[in-house]
Amino acid sequence: MLNVLWLSFFLVATVAALARWLLGGEGTVFAAMVGSLFDMARLSVEVMVLLFGTLTLWLGFLRIAEKAGLVDALARLLGPLFARLMPGVPRGHPAIGLITLNFAANGLGLDNAATPIGLRAMRELQTLNPRPETATDAQILFLVLNASSLTVLPVSIFMYRAQQGATDPTLVFLPILLATSVSTLVGLLTVAVMQRLKLWDPVVLAFLGGGALLLGGFMAVLATLSATALAALSSLLGNLVLFGIVVAFLVAGALRRVPVYESFVEGAKEGFDVARNLLPYLVAMLCAVGVLRASGALDLALDGIRWLAALGGGDTRFVDALPTALVKPFSGSAARAMLIETMQTHGVDSFPALLAATMQGSTETTFYVLAVYFGAVGIQRMRHAVGCALLADLGGVLASIAVCYWFFG
Repeated sequence: MLNVLWLSFFLVATVAALARWLLGGEGTVFAAMVGSLFDMARLSVEVMVLLFGTLTLWLGFLRIAEKAGLVDALARLLGPLFARLMPGVPRGHPAIGLITLNFAANGLGLDNAATPIGLRAMRELQTLNPRPETATDAQILFLVLNASSLTVLPVSIFMYRAQQGATDPTLVFLPILLATSVSTLVGLLTVAVMQRLKLWDPVVLAFLGGGALLLGGFMAVLATLSATALAALSSLLGNLVLFGIVVAFLVAGALRRVPVYESFVEGAKEGFDVARNLLPYLVAMLCAVGVLRASGALDLALDGIRWLAALGGGDTRFVDALPTALVKPFSGSAARAMLIETMQTHGVDSFPALLAATMQGSTETTFYVLAVYFGAVGIQRMRHAVGCALLADLGGVLASIAVCYWFFG
C-alpha cells in the first residue's frame, strides 16, 4: 500500500505538471518540482534535528516513569477497555499505558511530548507483531486515533491567531473541539467496522460514555469563561500539565528508589537511536508531498471544488480555507503556512481564516504520522490504516465546515 501511495504522488504530480506545460505554457513548473525535491530533503533533516532533541528528552523521562511503575499502573487501569478494543494486546502490557499517555498529550496540544511517547508505544506494540513488516490491528487502531488527534486545548492555534492580531485568539476553541471530536469518532467507527470491534460492549460504553460526559462537562465550564480567561487558562493548563508530568515522573522515580539520572540517560540513548532510523522514511514521504504541491495538483483540485460548489448554488467561501485541509494530511509545516497565508490574505477573523484555523486543529498530519510511526518499526504493509485515517480526516474537515457555518456563517 505504501509503495502504491508513494508512487501515485509522483504520477499525479507528473500529469499535473505536463498539463500546465502543454496547455498553459508554464515550463517553469518542472524547475519548481525539482527545487521542491531539494527543499523537502533539507526540511527532512531540519525536522530530524528537532526530533533528535525531542525524542531524546522525552524517552529519557519515559524510562524513569517505566521503572517507577507508572506505565504499568496505567496499563492495569485501562486493561478492561483495551482488552476489547485491542484484543491482540495482553492485559497489563506496557503499550497500553504508553498509548494512554500519548492520547493525553495529544488532547492537551502537547505535540512535542505526544510524538516520542507514541513512538515508544508503537515499538511496544511491534513486540507483539508476528509479521514485522505488516501492521497489526492494534497498531492500526492506535495510529488512526493518533492521526485523528482529539485536541481539547489547541494552544498552538490560539498562538497563531494572536500573532496575526486577532482580538479574540480563542474564538475557535469550541469549533475545534467539536470538529476534532467528530474526527476521532469517525476514526474509531471506521476501524471498528474493519476490525469487527464490539463497541456496544458494556465496558466500552462505560469508558467512552464516561469520557464523553467529562468532555461535555469541561466544555460547559469553559463556555462560561470570558475570552481573556479562556486564553489564560489554555496557556497555563497546557504548560502546567507538561511540566507537571515531568515532575510526577521524577518524584515517582525517587520514591521508588529509581536511579533517575542513569535511567534518563538510558532512555535518551534509545530516543537517539529511534530518531536516527526515521530519516529515510521522512525524506521519502516529504519529497513526494513537495513534488505534488509544486506541480499545481492541489490548486487544480481547489478550482474543481469551487466550480462544483458554485454549480450547485452553494456558498463558496469555504473553498478559500481548503488549502489548509488539503495539505494538512501531508505536512504540518505546510498546513501552518497555508493557515497563516489565509489569515493574512482574508483577515484573521474572516470566515476563511476561522475555518482554516478550525481545520488545522481538527486533524493531524496523517501521512507524516504514517511515515514516522510505521517507519520507526519498519512496517511497510499498512492494510486499512490509510483509508481509515483519511476517512477520519474527511470527517474532521466536513465537521469543521458545518460547525463554522453554524458559529460564524
